[in-house]
Amino acid sequence: MAFRLSSNDFSEGDTLPMKQVSNVFGHHGENKSPHLAWDGVPEGTKSFVVTMYDPDAPTGSGWWHWTVVDIPANVFDLPADAASGNLPVGSRHTRNDLGIRGYVGAAPPPGTTHRYIYTVHALSVDQLSVPDDASGALVGFNAGMHRLGKAALTVTFGV
Repeated sequence: MAFRLSSNDFSEGDTLPMKQVSNVFGHHGENKSPHLAWDGVPEGTKSFVVTMYDPDAPTGSGWWHWTVVDIPANVFDLPADAASGNLPVGSRHTRNDLGIRGYVGAAPPPGTTHRYIYTVHALSVDQLSVPDDASGALVGFNAGMHRLGKAALTVTFGV
């Protein structure tokens, strides 16, 4: 079975629901992290990392909306709104590009539509050696060093 990521909140190619849209930068969403579930996990997986990334942000380097590291290997989903204190025991947030440890929903500039890529990374290590204030880029680099596989869902949002 292939490594797959799914959600009860949206499917590949959907428009992001307002529940997952930000409540900053003039947006009026609920800013709640989505339900995510994965299966077909690669053999030897010892932990997971979950990220949300916007490659279309006008920064020159995209925008990291969410990073969760050290998700135990026996966990195969994150419930809706997990970022509000319902992360699995042992897992933790690192810093997003808003500068906080947590979820920040979609917030594209007016007149644009952006892609939002939710990814689960299966790792060969129990824990990722990154500090709590690690950027999404640093988490991605370190996850890449230990990645056994990854699965992603891409959705869009625009105003």
